[in-house]
Order: sequence, then structure tokens, then C-alpha cells
Amino acid sequence: MNLSILDQSPVSSGSTASGALQASMLLAQEGEKLGYKRYWIAEHHNYPALATSSPEVMLGYIGANTSSIRIGAGAILLPHYKPYKVAETFHLLATLFPGRVDLGIGRSPGGSAEAMIALSGNFLENVRKTPQLVEELLYFINRNFPNDHQFAQLNALPIPDVNPETWLLGTSGKSANLAAEKGLFYAFGYFMTEKNGPSIVQQYRQHFRVNSSGQPSQVIVAVSVICAETEEEANRIALSCLLWSIQASRGVTSGIPSVEEARAYSFNKDEKKILENVRSRMVIGNVRNVIEQLQNLQSTYKADEIMIVTITHSYKDRLKSYELIAEELALYIK
Repeated sequence: MNLSILDQSPVSSGSTASGALQASMLLAQEGEKLGYKRYWIAEHHNYPALATSSPEVMLGYIGANTSSIRIGAGAILLPHYKPYKVAETFHLLATLFPGRVDLGIGRSPGGSAEAMIALSGNFLENVRKTPQLVEELLYFINRNFPNDHQFAQLNALPIPDVNPETWLLGTSGKSANLAAEKGLFYAFGYFMTEKNGPSIVQQYRQHFRVNSSGQPSQVIVAVSVICAETEEEANRIALSCLLWSIQASRGVTSGIPSVEEARAYSFNKDEKKILENVRSRMVIGNVRNVIEQLQNLQSTYKADEIMIVTITHSYKDRLKSYELIAEELALYIK
């Protein structure tokens, strides 16, 4: 089973964004040692609990402090940016770290309405233009504009020896169809949606068109996981993430609460329903239970890769979760 890491660089209560970013760098280094295939970092704006507003900057830091693990954005929110600038940025990263860079593309806002306006003006209009933005970005990445295009003579410099690997991230049939139409690899956010994921991924595969690179379809399924040595410990650690999910759904943007804060919290009836819903999209348990659930997900989705996102208050608990999984599957990680 190919395993990878998706990092949202969580800021714990009582900690700082600087501490969260340093923990992210350490996680990437440890992930490389443990045999994880990729390390992706997400993009969020005006969200104090998540530290990476600029994943491309963080990737320069991560790349300079690792040597073999693939590094990438999960995802660059394309409606906020011009394709040319994104291509330049990822060509530069791919030049610095040849054969290691992934460009994940998304179209969610990644923040508040005010942040959307500050970043891109009319965000919803840009979302409607996403297919055209993706097409233009791919032309810049692959340097194959039609001869009569206004950008035919424009290059996104520097030109790397190996292009960044391009993925489209999503949770819907619309994103699956776009990835299939453009011949892109597809990362499905299982942890973000209640939609029928297997049918969406099957739709992607059925409609996939091989692009100029000739590469076949590939699917990553991104899953929220908390693994510990015992079921009891995993559920105890997970409480802080579950409380944070409820707080975030109500607009509370403070850091990830501690386990002690979560255990002291009195969940009301509505919050318990939210909690059950969030738990249903998570994998929580001891290592054998977690591995079994991940293998079932891989089988159900026929996924080429499972990408794990783990949110805990303690960095040690987060790292331990990744360690337990990697050690159990050491023979299978490629």
C-alpha cells in the first residue's frame, strides 16, 4: 500500500503558528524516514488554527530539509491566482527539487468571504472559469500552447528538467469529470465529504482521457486518521480534533483544543450529532484496526494511494500515529 501525508499545519491552543510550521517540517522529515511517498501541505486563509496561507513558500523550506520524499501542495486554490504565476512558482520548485514536486490544484475558497475578496475579487466568477484556468495552467506547465495563442511565445521560467506532477483535488463529480477530461491525476477528499466517493472515483476512471504525457489515471484517497497503541488512547486523543471540528463548523477559529479541554467540554444534543457525523468520516483506533480500515478503503476505491491527514493537539501524538501505521506496513510501503 502506498501511503502519503497531507498536512494542514494545525496550530494547537497555547502554541504558535511558528511552532506549527516547525512541526510540519519535522513531520516531513520523519515521513521521509518512515517511507511515506509524498508530503503535501494545504492552503488556508484567515484561519488562525491552520498555519499555511502560502504552501508554495513552505514547500521551499520543506524541500531544502528533505531529500527524497515527494513534496507538493494539496492544494493550490487556482481561482485565486493567475495560471502563469502558479506555473512559474512550481517550475521553480521543480528546478530546485527535480523529480520530487507535485502541483495539486483545488477550487475551494480556503477561507472567509473577506479573504476571498481580498485574494481574487469575484471568486465565484473565477470558480466558473476553473476549466479554462486549468487548461491555461497545463499549457504553461507542458509548454504546448497552440501556435496562434497569445501566450504561445511566453515561458514560465525556469524550465525544469522534470515537470511537476499535476493533480486535481476534489470531492464531487464535477471535479472528477474535469480531472478525467484533462487527463490529470485525481485526489479525492474522503475526509471532507459525505458524497458517494466510490461512484465519483469510478466516474473519473470511466471518463479519463490520456493526455499528451501518455500517463494512465491515478487516484489518491485522502483520509483523516488517528492511530494509537490502544483503541482507548486513540479515542481519547481524537476528542480534541472532534471538538475542534464542531467549533470550526460554528465559526470558532481558535487553535486545536487540548485533550483535557475536550474531555471537560459538555457536548449538547446537536453537537453530539455533528460529532457522530465527523467520526463517521474518520479512521480512529489501534494500529490493526486502522490498517484494516485503510485497506478496506483502498479496496473499495481501488485507490493507487492513501493519503493520511492527522489533526491532534500534541505533535508527539500526531507523529506517533504516522509511525505506528508506517511500522505496521513497512514491508508494503514502496
